[in-house]
Amino acid sequence: MTALLEVSDLVVEYPVRGGVFRAVDGVSFSVDAGRTLAIVGESGCGKSTIARSIVRLLTPTSGRIVLDGTDIAQLPERRFRPMRSRVQMVFQDPYGSLDPHLTAEKLVGEAIALRNPKASAADRAEQAAQYLDQVGLDDTARRRYPREFSGGQRQRIGIARALASKPELIVLDEATSALDVSVQAEILALLQFLQQNTGVTFVVISHNLGVVREVSDTVVVMSAGKIVESGATREVLRNPQHPYTRTLRSAALDPGTMRGRKPREVLAGVRA
Repeated sequence: MTALLEVSDLVVEYPVRGGVFRAVDGVSFSVDAGRTLAIVGESGCGKSTIARSIVRLLTPTSGRIVLDGTDIAQLPERRFRPMRSRVQMVFQDPYGSLDPHLTAEKLVGEAIALRNPKASAADRAEQAAQYLDQVGLDDTARRRYPREFSGGQRQRIGIARALASKPELIVLDEATSALDVSVQAEILALLQFLQQNTGVTFVVISHNLGVVREVSDTVVVMSAGKIVESGATREVLRNPQHPYTRTLRSAALDPGTMRGRKPREVLAGVRA
């Protein structure tokens, strides 16, 4: 299988009083096309900084971020702009990341317009409805505003907006952590369903091993800006080698235990 994303020796530093703070220190990993990599660790370990580097919301200090053969780490914005639709991000706060003045249809339609500026308003509306349906929101959602949705529904809109760019890679930065545990299971099932049906590649940022166990093929465990353990998710969680990973595992909360529904069971109820 071919790696869609390869990160090599990534370093990200922030200026602080009296010097610099190294948030990410020599991190390397890869994820194959159509698969899911999880980056897990406590707050402040550098995982969200990596996420923002991958989608070029910030420019790393050094290292390589190779997306489908192109190193985008230091690519000037004018050269990266045509590639931006190929890598999208879903944020932790579904309400804060959605313009409250736009309906769900227009939020998704904006992404369609960026991908295809020649699309008519009618075409954008029709495609937006299809993407909203794909994430399990019915036709009544089209003309409602973010404030009129639950947290889980808003996150579905965020996912639909990301999908509307037809990306090869979606980075999800703690995309379920603000949701009730039972709703987390529904969103995780949706991600699995979408990957099976579209072949999209995911990088999932999380502090919860219960989440990454459900959706990821491989996992990277981070502490203080460095990778302390990595490998196949099932093997790392079954037989963790690093004390920090063992601590995370003991604290993991399974998002599927609520109400007796596992994400793979919820999957059966996700709309095509």
